[in-house]
Amino acid sequence: MIQESAPLFTELEVGQIVAEAGFAITRESLVRYAGASGDFNAIHYRDDIAQSVGLAGVLAHGMLTMGAAVQPVVDWAGDPGRIVDYQVRFTRPVFVDATEGAVVNVVAKVGALDTENTVARIDLTVTCGGETVLGKAQVRVSLV
Repeated sequence: MIQESAPLFTELEVGQIVAEAGFAITRESLVRYAGASGDFNAIHYRDDIAQSVGLAGVLAHGMLTMGAAVQPVVDWAGDPGRIVDYQVRFTRPVFVDATEGAVVNVVAKVGALDTENTVARIDLTVTCGGETVLGKAQVRVSLV
């Protein structure tokens, strides 16, 4: 969802959903991200290596998941420069099946409004396969 102009701070309410999205992650996505980030750890593209260290299979890079999760808020805000802070806790890995991949779902909801600074705290619920994968995911957005 891309905004024509910035959302109006005065029209926001705590609890309001401002964006929702689903992101497909494939093994190809992981290889491309590895090339862009320089993170070539084999647990992100080889099942045998992932399993040898006790994982159920290949998992997505945490920063890939984090970056995808904030995108609906960036689109809603209309300008990436409006993001003044973004924090998450990695709570569960995103396993990426060789055939089916994975889908990360994001729901962005107004968590708090700082009227003094015209900043909205947007809380993200980020899930994959029905399980939360990022905890305490919060984005502070300046809406001056």
